[in-house]
Amino acid sequence: MIHLHITAADLASVRFATSPLMETIASLRTLAAGRQGRHLHRPWVDRFAERAGRLRKRDLDLLRALVRPQGYIPDFLVPPPARRSSTFADALAQVTDADPEIVAQELAHLAAHRVAQHGPGGEGRQALLQGLLHRPDAGISPITEALEAYHRIAIAPDWPRIDALLNHDIAYRLDALADGGVDRMMNGLHPSVTFADQTLKIVKYYEGHADCGGRGLLLVPCAFAWPDVLVRTAQPASPSISYSPRGLGRLWEKHPKQTGPALADVLGQTRAALLAQLDLPMSTSQAATQMALSAPTLSVHLQALRAAGLLTSRRAGRQVLYSRTELGDRLLSEANRQPNA
Repeated sequence: MIHLHITAADLASVRFATSPLMETIASLRTLAAGRQGRHLHRPWVDRFAERAGRLRKRDLDLLRALVRPQGYIPDFLVPPPARRSSTFADALAQVTDADPEIVAQELAHLAAHRVAQHGPGGEGRQALLQGLLHRPDAGISPITEALEAYHRIAIAPDWPRIDALLNHDIAYRLDALADGGVDRMMNGLHPSVTFADQTLKIVKYYEGHADCGGRGLLLVPCAFAWPDVLVRTAQPASPSISYSPRGLGRLWEKHPKQTGPALADVLGQTRAALLAQLDLPMSTSQAATQMALSAPTLSVHLQALRAAGLLTSRRAGRQVLYSRTELGDRLLSEANRQPNA
C-alpha cells in the first residue's frame, strides 16, 4: 500500500494530462502479459503481432529489459507532461534531456530490483542494462531511438482513438469535481485508490509513504495502465498517478466504416461514417485522421451534423471535441437494425 500525503496547497494544484509516452511505456507491460493476462487489450495485441516484424529485434529486446511485467519502471522513462496535452515528440525530448547520472542510478536500481527481474531471461537483461550503464550518456540515445520506433508502430496508428477516450475521461473527472468536490473525484479514480484525511492510498505489492510537499498532484488517465495504477513520486516533479480511463471496454470495438445504405442516402456516405465514428469525443484533427480526410473538409461535415442535432461539441483546453448526441445514437442504432442495412 502506498500512502501519498496531500496538503491543501497540493489540492489547489491538482491537474490532469494525457501522455502518449506513458501509453507507449505501459503498452510494453500489456505485451509482456500477452493474450492471457490482458484480455481487454487482446485486439491491440493481435494487431501489434502483425506489425512487430517491422521493428528491430534489438530495439524490442531493449524495451522489454527496461519495462518489466511487474515492479519498478525507471522514472526517466515517464517524465510528467508539462501541459494537459503534449505530443510524443515533446515527451521524448524530455527523456533525451534526462541527466545521465540519474538515468544510470535508475537503471542500476532496475537491474537489482527483485520483482522487476523475476522471470526467465535475466542474464540477457542484465547484459543489456550493464551495456547502457557503461556508456557516457547511460544509453539514452539507443533508448530514445527504440522508443520512437516502437511508438510509431505500436501506438501512433491508434493514438487518435486512445486520446479521445482519455479526454472523455478527463471531462468526466472534472464533472465529478464540480458535482461532488475533491473527495468524489479522487475516490472514483480506480478501485485500488481511496482518498481520506488528505491521504491517497493506492494498493500495491509494497508498503510506502510519500509527500506531495507542495508540488501538487498530476493525474494521468492511461488506457494501457489497466488493470493497475502506476505511481510516480520522484522529486522534483509533481507526484503522478496513472489510472485506467472510464469506458475502456469501448476502445477496441470495431466500428464499420460504412453504415446502412438508408442512412448514407440521407446523410451522405461520409457523414454517416463520421456519425458512426464519434462514439467517443474527438477533435476535428483526430476525426480527420480517423477518416483520412483533411481537417477543413471534415469541419464542414461536423458543423452540418451538429446543426442537425446529431452531434454536440464542447471545448477542452484549446480543442473543440465533438461526439454523438442521444438523437445521433438512436438514429445510428435504428439504421443499423434495418434488414437491408
